[in-house]
Amino acid sequence: MARFAVKHVPRRYAFLFACVLLLGIALVSDFLWASSSSSPGSPRWSATLDLSLDNAIGIGSPIKGKQIKGTKKYDKDSPLMNLNATFADLPAPKWEWEEMPEAPVPRLDGAAIQLKNLLYVFAGYGTIDYVHSHVDVYNFTDNTWGGRFDMPKEMANSHLGMATDGRYIYAVTGQFGPQCRGPTNRNFVLDTETKEWHDLPPLPVPRYAPATQLWRGRLHVMGGSKEDRHEPGLEHWSLAVKDGKALEKEWRKEIPIPRGGPHRACVVANDQLLVIGGQEGDFMAKPGSPIFKCSRRHEVVYGDVYMLDDGTRWKQLPPMPKPDSHIEFAWVLVNNSIVVVGGTTEKHPVTKKMMLVGEVFRFNLDTLEWSVIGRMPFRIKTTLAGYWDGWLYFTSGQRDRGPDDPSPRKVVGCMWRTKLSL
Repeated sequence: MARFAVKHVPRRYAFLFACVLLLGIALVSDFLWASSSSSPGSPRWSATLDLSLDNAIGIGSPIKGKQIKGTKKYDKDSPLMNLNATFADLPAPKWEWEEMPEAPVPRLDGAAIQLKNLLYVFAGYGTIDYVHSHVDVYNFTDNTWGGRFDMPKEMANSHLGMATDGRYIYAVTGQFGPQCRGPTNRNFVLDTETKEWHDLPPLPVPRYAPATQLWRGRLHVMGGSKEDRHEPGLEHWSLAVKDGKALEKEWRKEIPIPRGGPHRACVVANDQLLVIGGQEGDFMAKPGSPIFKCSRRHEVVYGDVYMLDDGTRWKQLPPMPKPDSHIEFAWVLVNNSIVVVGGTTEKHPVTKKMMLVGEVFRFNLDTLEWSVIGRMPFRIKTTLAGYWDGWLYFTSGQRDRGPDDPSPRKVVGCMWRTKLSL
């Protein structure tokens, strides 16, 4: 019988083989953990990357035929694979909308404040590589645009926090420059009667798209994204202000917000401070990119609603009908109701495309109940809303690809209105 010689493996190679085996087991375990963390029952925020591409500002299209690292792999026979692209749309009454004069420039991630019959529209992306640094004004009385004037050169160009006392507009922090550049902690105040700008004390640290509002004589800034543009911030600061001037040299720490993140509505109603919707996570600058090129990361959109009524404790209220983000200036107060238009909701579970919102939501402050009261002419995010003489207006933002495709496409400057009676 033939015999085969058995060669003994030297100990040093056996040790090396054991190390490689253990490393492989650890990598597999880490991958399985990352896959499970993207499920609906996962923690509220994680750093798991979602490397799918979408048209967040007209950039690229989803990668086809490949599984995205850190996301679930769905079997071709799974019911999820047959989900219609519009499955997240909620039933809503169809409204008659009238198209009004278009804004002088298209805007995404801009800001807006209404003072009486005037809507002041600030900053925003024109394209991913170009940002605005001026203000356009819309007159609701004669439905015309005009009165353009410049912003301070040091002021953020997008993702601003903003509030008003009826004459002065307070603009805080935000992103300075195009693509996914860094934030600034510089703050300014605009006197709308003289069109003069003045400095305010800088924030302790900069933030992207924080919830911002004037409440009980203090300018409140909370949440938003941290300096990396992705990690949610929970910090909450306030500054005493009066007639466009700061009464203090430094911001005061306040009770942290229960859930952080950018792109949420912040409203004062009935002497109560409310924060609505938002998300955790956002685009980040691609590491090493000289132009700070935007790179997609994992996001969690939510519909949580929080109220601060005594200054010391947050109370959770009924959530929105569905998760909604990019609504910081997409709301109006009408007859003791908060009306929210558009936004973004959770990504499609299979394609990972961003999905825009086309419903109009109402939060009745008397009953603390949400309802879907209408549908917009198309889905749109970061739109800028106003209300005047019985008309609900919205302008600018990024709209969908069509009735059957809720993913984002074109940045627009159009203005629409519809009659609204609550």
